[in-house]
Amino acid sequence: MFASYYFDDMFSSISYLFEDPSLTQLGWDAAGYGLYASGYSVLCVFGGLVLGGILLDKWGVRISGSIFVAMMAGGAGLVTWALLSGSSASLTVAYVGVMLFGLGSEIAGTAVTRSIARWFKGGPMAFAMGIQLAIARLGTAFALVLSPRLVQQQAGHVYTLSETARPAVVGMGLMVLGLLLWAVFVALDASAGKSRKEEVDPLKGKTPDSASSPAGAPEDEFRFSDILHVLGNRNFWLLGLLCVLFYSSVIAFKKFAGAILIPRFDIPAQTAGWMISMLPFSTVIFAPLFGILVDKVGKGTRWMMAGAVLALIAHALLAFAPSGVPFWGYLAMVFLGFGYSLVPAALWPSVPKIVPDKVLGTTYALINWVQNLGLLSFKWLSGVILGKGAEGPVHVEIMFSALCVLAVLVAVLFHRDAVKHPELQLDQPNR
Repeated sequence: MFASYYFDDMFSSISYLFEDPSLTQLGWDAAGYGLYASGYSVLCVFGGLVLGGILLDKWGVRISGSIFVAMMAGGAGLVTWALLSGSSASLTVAYVGVMLFGLGSEIAGTAVTRSIARWFKGGPMAFAMGIQLAIARLGTAFALVLSPRLVQQQAGHVYTLSETARPAVVGMGLMVLGLLLWAVFVALDASAGKSRKEEVDPLKGKTPDSASSPAGAPEDEFRFSDILHVLGNRNFWLLGLLCVLFYSSVIAFKKFAGAILIPRFDIPAQTAGWMISMLPFSTVIFAPLFGILVDKVGKGTRWMMAGAVLALIAHALLAFAPSGVPFWGYLAMVFLGFGYSLVPAALWPSVPKIVPDKVLGTTYALINWVQNLGLLSFKWLSGVILGKGAEGPVHVEIMFSALCVLAVLVAVLFHRDAVKHPELQLDQPNR
């Protein structure tokens, strides 16, 4: 997941390269880059995530996860080849590559979350998810800090294909290491499954692999009709809406952070990279700590509300704070970093409380599907807005602020449901 997060965010702090097609031999403009960024979510939206979640529940993590981890690496390789080739079809090829990469990454992440949720249910689940999230977001921090050094900002310079592709080449190296580590995980997990005398052939309809049943107990068989029960669950939709609104305001922002922060606060690209890196670096520290807080204290729905409010304050500062004063950019990143730690720490451990174990993978995938519907739209829209003139950064931040307002309202509704239905134990500590 470290490699996945790095590759996804490798252009975030140097997105200014695509403001003008004459800046690079690659020839992409802001709208083209926005199209490329939105490609991550295409296959996810059009059924891929749902199919992947079903496969996780039917076949288990080892088999399904390996298929999609391979897809993630293959898509990243296609993107890297497109950047290096610089052909007239480079944007099209990269778009196809990022579609494959996006679906593979999302299902790989779902497999990881599903495994943690099942292994740590009734225990320190939020803390375990926080640790995993911290490691993954270190990949984002690495990308934000490293990319401006791999592609040095130079006035009047036309960046060659090899210069533009440097972040992707590094990303492929990380991806190869990630594949090796995944192979180690599969081998260890298979060994653990055998030691518990579990069935290891999920393709024949037997018990899924050990990552899905750590205690070795049999579980109800997944049925396709279970999807309808998930879709009819009000709390599923509230979590899905909170996810899409909140994550769109953060992830779509990160994709264009350089193009927003540099003109708003009159800073060089490397400074912008450090400023944006405060987001993932803060989650490395605070995601596990907030996970412990959710495990020990509970009150998860209140932490979701607090995180959404902090994100709203951050985007309001980015939109309306005085321009040319970097202090406001740093302050906004502090608020956004806290929000980016609080909401996931409470949101993802809530999912196993609203659905049965047998549909856990499908439910996580469906929530990610709803999320990717928003990411597909708002990444593309952000590129269009930023390409329309000098006021683009302010206008796109107003859009992100509106998303946060809606996220706060949805979090309030979810909190009200938690109060009305105490049997779900949504605000109870994880014992």
